[in-house]
Amino acid sequence: MKTQYAFHFDSSRCTGCKTCVIACRDKNDIQDPKLAFRTVHEETGGSWSRNEDGSWSQNVWAYFVSVSCNHCSEPACVRVCPTGAHARHEELGGLVLIDRDVCIGCGACAVACPYEAPKLDRKAGKMRKCDMCVDRLARKELPVCVAACPQRALDFGTVEELRKRHGDDGMIAPLAAGDYTKPNLLITKCAQAQPAPERTRSWPDFLNDKTA
Repeated sequence: MKTQYAFHFDSSRCTGCKTCVIACRDKNDIQDPKLAFRTVHEETGGSWSRNEDGSWSQNVWAYFVSVSCNHCSEPACVRVCPTGAHARHEELGGLVLIDRDVCIGCGACAVACPYEAPKLDRKAGKMRKCDMCVDRLARKELPVCVAACPQRALDFGTVEELRKRHGDDGMIAPLAAGDYTKPNLLITKCAQAQPAPERTRSWPDFLNDKTA
């Protein structure tokens, strides 16, 4: 069986502190405030209502979701890249990497990715994204986001290892459902977690649909 690396995220542990984001920015020397390889989303909902006796009731909720590139088994970015800069590397545990010498910065990958992983490095004119700290993996070290998380909301390993340790509750909002790209992200839901939204037709669909 081929090795497939993955992330695990526990939404019941995440406090939205963004230590993972800061550690990633520091490790990759990211200066552009619009460029980030890992993002923490805040999901909120519910409302307050006034009762007849003048008291108030509420059903408000909130939770955080930390996400980077999911190094999908069927990555949309690889499918649409016109130069072949995006490639899935089986020999590196299924990592999806960008060859910046080949990338032309067209942004097709950013449009195609349902998780908004590839970002444009405006200074270099190239696309960049999480590479799962491939240099650290070569030294048997954890990705820096996982190592930095103070709440241990993030974990790393093979899909089989993570499933044994944590199980998998599937995608939660605001992340897209996983049926399209087969993301290698396992999630433990918190009590407030909402269902992942259904996927809408994206650019790759239109590229492959001759009737569109």
